[in-house]
Amino acid sequence: MERVDLMPPSDGVGERADAYAAAPLLNCLLREVAEPLPDTAAEPLPDTADGPLPDTADGPLPDTGDGPLPGVGQGKPRVYRLPGGGRLLRVRGARRPAAPEVYAAGRWHRIGHTELVKLVAEELRAHTGLSNGDLPAEMIDSRDVVAALLTARARATAPDDPYLRSEQSLITGHPYHPAPKARGGGPVTAWLPYAPEAYARFPLVLLGVRADQVAEEGDMSALDALAAAPPGYRLLPAHPWQLDLAARELAPAFADGRLVRLRETDFAVWPTAAIRTVYEPERDLFLKFSLDVRITNDIRRLWAHDLRKLRRTDTAVTAAFAAMGGPAAWLGDRGYRTARFAFEALAVVVRDGLRGSLPPGVTPLLAAGLVEGFEGSPLAATADPGAWWQAYLRAVVPPALTAFADHGVVLEAHLQNTLVAVDADGTPVQALYRDAEGVKLLADVDRAAGWERLVYCLVVNHLIEVAAALAERHPGFDPWPAARRELARHPLPEVAGLLASPTLPGKTNLLLRWTGADGADARYLPLPNPLA
Repeated sequence: MERVDLMPPSDGVGERADAYAAAPLLNCLLREVAEPLPDTAAEPLPDTADGPLPDTADGPLPDTGDGPLPGVGQGKPRVYRLPGGGRLLRVRGARRPAAPEVYAAGRWHRIGHTELVKLVAEELRAHTGLSNGDLPAEMIDSRDVVAALLTARARATAPDDPYLRSEQSLITGHPYHPAPKARGGGPVTAWLPYAPEAYARFPLVLLGVRADQVAEEGDMSALDALAAAPPGYRLLPAHPWQLDLAARELAPAFADGRLVRLRETDFAVWPTAAIRTVYEPERDLFLKFSLDVRITNDIRRLWAHDLRKLRRTDTAVTAAFAAMGGPAAWLGDRGYRTARFAFEALAVVVRDGLRGSLPPGVTPLLAAGLVEGFEGSPLAATADPGAWWQAYLRAVVPPALTAFADHGVVLEAHLQNTLVAVDADGTPVQALYRDAEGVKLLADVDRAAGWERLVYCLVVNHLIEVAAALAERHPGFDPWPAARRELARHPLPEVAGLLASPTLPGKTNLLLRWTGADGADARYLPLPNPLA
């Protein structure tokens, strides 16, 4: 695979990209495969062949302007045994592991990202008995994407709007995925113009679909308001990258007139953290597109089976939030429009905007952005972590538990699907949830499985990450008594079990990808429960 090195090594981009890419890969390896050794295991072993690393206390990682960069030499070392070959691995840092070293020939040897990928692949082959040529390439692609993003960000200007800044802040991305920033291995020029992490904004392409070829469900009036379509056609906006990826599939329809290219929009849209979902602030409009590229576990195509159940799911969630009576809100997916001859490739989903759900004077922020870090983040600025955390819990926990208990709705309440609105002081006052595609209904799934999914999304993927970021900023702060109190307020039978359980379900993204499991699969392993 061709590497993307847009800056010489002296500029530090390569080293920083290695650090960003190594942190989530190490998180996966340590969670899913490695065996932790006692803290004393590091003491009698010789230090690194590259010179001693300082045993400084754990603290906030260096602030690079792009959020917290996984730093080299952060904190006391932790040692793990890799069971496949019995090798010892040493890392620094807790939330974002860094500076990996392997013990060999009586010494600790620092390894870079390329060597780490090789080590992980060898360990997984021994651990599973399976080979996988694709995932190591995705890991390298993810690192190279980060290098390109860091280079682009250095030359670009972040949006003034703090909401957009939070959506476009995710350089690390999913902290427990082996290749969170991979873009399908394509050339930089194909995806960089549309990358939220590069502060991109761009016009959409307006298409006309012959009226007898349109397939749609729900309220699509927002699309018709974008521009006038030619007689006999219906308007269909498209993401430029979507059209590039599906060019061969769409060529016959363009040739025979079922599909016509009209023009670009006279306004720009901002890609959100989800990459394929964009926001147009003036119209307060979110649009979700179909992209034939793997991002994290899934090919981000709008699959027909998901589109056809969209309205049923969204109606159920909308009703659940209406019954709650606020302040939490649901950003509903109103429906979809596409072409019958390219049902998945051309699909677009219309999502509710922000303004109808926000009280005056508050600012929505992406929860994942709070964890990653961005200029103006209230998590980083708060001087009272206890009060801020209690307010955060009051905003995000009750709606997720109430939707489950009273309405049979399992929200995909992870960091990227949660917006948290803060007041002028930066205090959380409201949660907004989104993405009907990820929602499960208890009418369709086993209750125990639904609860496990909710616990993973809300607690493991969300609360643990926010709590860790807050504690990193405020050494000595314990976030878990307040979290226990907030959860215990809800008379849900499963909550007592959650608070008493020694473990939580942790999704095994590394093993899922290595074994070639379907992207929608979820397999869990037990993690220590800080609530217990």
